[in-house]
Amino acid sequence: MVIRIVKLHFQEEKIQEFLTFFDTIKYDVANFEGCQGMKLLKDLHHPNIVFTYSHWRSEEALENYRTSETFTEIWSKIKPWFAERAEAWSAEEYFNGFKINS
Repeated sequence: MVIRIVKLHFQEEKIQEFLTFFDTIKYDVANFEGCQGMKLLKDLHHPNIVFTYSHWRSEEALENYRTSETFTEIWSKIKPWFAERAEAWSAEEYFNGFKINS
């Protein structure tokens, strides 16, 4: 399994537009072939910064999403709203101390 974390820093005047748009596409991403789940996390102290946190079956599944029409359409819509370049990390789980998986 691959864990993908992406930091998105939006222009302050665009964050609400992003959240509204996100609500229209969240299931397209979460249900994409190979995606095992996704969360959107909002920074506590910087309301225009969000993180996507997703689990992928494999690197190949993640790459299939990243080269898909779905991703291209989403990215081309939100990229002009960024205040800073997006940052992304792919990781594997080393330890999970959560009491429940949510």
